[in-house]
Amino acid sequence: MKRYFLILVLMFLTLGLTAQDDVLTLDSCFALARTNNAQFKTNRIEIEKAQEVKKQVYTKFFPQVDARYFAYNAVNPIIQYGVDDIHDEFGEILKAIIEYLNNNVGLGLPEEIDLLQKGHSISATAIQPVYAGGRVRNGNKLAELGIEAAELKAQVSERDVMENIESTYYLIVGLKSKVATLESALNLIDSLDRVADVALKAGLVTKNDQLRVALERNKYKALQLQLNNGIVLASQLLCQEIGIEYPEDGLNLDDDLHHANMFVEEEGFERPEMRLLQMQIDAEMLQKKLTRGEALPQVGIGAMVQYGNVIKSYKGNAIFFAAVQIPILQWWETSHKIKEHNLKIEQYEIMQKDLTEKMTLQEKQACNQMSEAMALMKSDESALDMAQENYRVAELNYKAGVNTITDVLEANALLLQAQNAITDRQITYVTARRRYHDLTGR
Repeated sequence: MKRYFLILVLMFLTLGLTAQDDVLTLDSCFALARTNNAQFKTNRIEIEKAQEVKKQVYTKFFPQVDARYFAYNAVNPIIQYGVDDIHDEFGEILKAIIEYLNNNVGLGLPEEIDLLQKGHSISATAIQPVYAGGRVRNGNKLAELGIEAAELKAQVSERDVMENIESTYYLIVGLKSKVATLESALNLIDSLDRVADVALKAGLVTKNDQLRVALERNKYKALQLQLNNGIVLASQLLCQEIGIEYPEDGLNLDDDLHHANMFVEEEGFERPEMRLLQMQIDAEMLQKKLTRGEALPQVGIGAMVQYGNVIKSYKGNAIFFAAVQIPILQWWETSHKIKEHNLKIEQYEIMQKDLTEKMTLQEKQACNQMSEAMALMKSDESALDMAQENYRVAELNYKAGVNTITDVLEANALLLQAQNAITDRQITYVTARRRYHDLTGR
């Protein structure tokens, strides 16, 4: 029994999760985008590329090892040396001895030696940099900055993607809310049509009143069709942004806008744009150090082992060496390169000051937009109350024969306009609130 009970509990939990998963929240859209969005995938690749660059630089700390195989076969010996090439008394004596031994003893000694006609060898060389003007160390720091820069650029682009997703999400929510409001307006139109029909049969109104109601209904129906088409297109766009297939029955979005205002304040918040510009300055300083290192002495130690028959017989050998390279005329070019780096650093510092001022204004603008949306939202709520009361009075006066059908239709249009204004203002506020949080961390 316990086993069956557990199975039933799991079934209910699964059904509950499935039902819950059918409702797509803004946070779930963000989570899907982090996995499926093309920009997020591209950003991850950029970070991995920067990490690979750092690994490449790290290999410079280790010895550089290479192996070589060498083989040759000359048409004529590269070195030919005989007794005829010795032009002194010793050469004459050596030539006489060779002739005597060949003629009397029959040894067959050659009068010349052939060297380096054919041979082959294999060798391996290892060189360990000892000092390279600080270029390896500074190159490693520059690669680390590259990784951080790739992460910050990803953060900026992903923030823009999230803002686009949020705009699309609330566009769908707003359109659906307007469709629901329009359906309420159509219900009022249907109710008004029934009242006009009764009044027409009683001879209190003319056919014109029914015609006006029909025309107003057709206008609302056309608007309803436009809104539904807009919902489909916006839903397809949202699905593309978060990387899912568009369901045939449409998206079921969470339209609760209250939780969208809840943000946790971030301590020590810093705009990634500012940090990126500071990193450009740091990177340029490292580039200047690398340029200066090109004109400094370079020291390395190494060893080479070799085995082969380059001359006559197979032999092995090993060589240990130290190398010091001192640039002589490099400082002239290097001095101009360093001046160029200094000018770039000065340029970035000017840009940094300018960006700081612009970001301050941007944050103030975001704060103003959020405050304005809040104030206008309260004003729209008061206007909605007035529109509802206006429609109620117009309908009562029409039934009492005081107002015309045109007055009621106008009151209904004003009510619809006030309801849609509330929806637009709420979405404007939550969007401005998130924008302000993204810019300030508050």
